Amino acid sequence: MKNNIHILGASGSGTSTLGEALSDVLPHTKLDSDDYLWETKYTELRSAPERRSMLKQDVTSHKNWILSGAICGWGDSFKDYFDLVIFLEIPKDIRLQRLKDREFERYGKEVLAGGSRYEESQTFLEWAALYDTAGMEVRSKVLHEYWMKELSCPILRIVGDCSVEERVDRVLNYLEE
Repeated sequence: MKNNIHILGASGSGTSTLGEALSDVLPHTKLDSDDYLWETKYTELRSAPERRSMLKQDVTSHKNWILSGAICGWGDSFKDYFDLVIFLEIPKDIRLQRLKDREFERYGKEVLAGGSRYEESQTFLEWAALYDTAGMEVRSKVLHEYWMKELSCPILRIVGDCSVEERVDRVLNYLEE
């Protein structure tokens, strides 16, 4: 059994969804990087030292855990904690549509042209669209690939747009091998 699992990928790739689904079938506590990153969800960031302190408290107080979401940069000191890293990669157009749908679910018409969150939403979507082509300066595939090269644990890559159930099955099959 892999006790400490980290799931990462682009925004909208399904890291949180997979983490939640796996925590339903494995004896693992679900942790999400957004809970450490944000002081006020999606508006005010916590300081990196505070994030690290909070995350360290949680990963050392649970025997088994699944951490979803990227921690590249601020969480580099946790690389040795992982027994398995799962990297999710899905086509950009599908990922961006998921993000647009999620933005509308969260904020409704405020994310549409003329709405109070329109500019904020557009800035977020533009940032998310950079993932596949940007360099190391932002959260990108290049940054994730570089970050994963320094890991000592195995990496399970799940590529393509498959269902949550299919992803869970892939992970469970991997864990059984």
